[in-house]
Amino acid sequence: MNNFADNLVEAIKKKGSPICVGLDPMLDKIPGSIINIATEKHGPTITAAAEAIVNFNKGLIDSFADLVPVVKPQLAYYEMLGSYGIWAFEETCKYAQEQGLLVIADAKRGDIGSTAEAYAKAFLGEVNILGTKQPMFNADAVTVNPYMGYDSVEPFIKVAKKYGKGVFVLVKTSNVTSGDFQDRVVDESGLKIHEFAGHFVESWGANDIGKYGYSPVCAVVGATFKSELKKLREIMPNSFFLVPGYGAQGGTADDVKAAFDLDGLGALVNSSRAINYA
Repeated sequence: MNNFADNLVEAIKKKGSPICVGLDPMLDKIPGSIINIATEKHGPTITAAAEAIVNFNKGLIDSFADLVPVVKPQLAYYEMLGSYGIWAFEETCKYAQEQGLLVIADAKRGDIGSTAEAYAKAFLGEVNILGTKQPMFNADAVTVNPYMGYDSVEPFIKVAKKYGKGVFVLVKTSNVTSGDFQDRVVDESGLKIHEFAGHFVESWGANDIGKYGYSPVCAVVGATFKSELKKLREIMPNSFFLVPGYGAQGGTADDVKAAFDLDGLGALVNSSRAINYA
């Protein structure tokens, strides 16, 4: 089974673009024509809202499927609609993959033991349903929060390795107050928490380096902190970066340059609102 990072590099090379489009559907920003079609069919109901989201996402995917390799639906926007939103999330993932795109489930999960294993199986692997193993969300990768330590991440790594999937670990996030925790100095070494996390992420994938020099254990590193991004690239030469914060959050092309290697690989630059609602 192919290494996820190899699949990612090949998808980027095929499209000639390292862009990841975040799919963050907001009902008040979806075109009225799409909303009207759904409400004429179902009335002003949650069913109509979920269907409108799916149709909006399908339209977006159709418009850029030949240009970008990856989409990243943020689960929060779907969970807002309860079980109907989960259906919309599943339909979005399935349609994106049918159009040849890789899907990163932006779920930011993080828990210990059997709970983490259950999350990992749900997003990346298979679930035993009354004696038959079946894929559930079947994403190509998932974002995880490492705050609870290695045993909260290990199940995701194990399942990802088994099924040729990827794990994107939060290292330095793009939000304004990320430094409240992530920039604290760990000890007399002078390492900041996000740098410490970067060393861990690099080590967690060290035994699974693919042919392009990257492991399926990847890192989320924000575009909004240019110097930190550069330092983390030095710390994590074999970790693929997902770089949020470009566009609406203020990140620029110049800010993200350090995320890439000399071949122009090693990073995905994410843009959500700026593309969804252009």
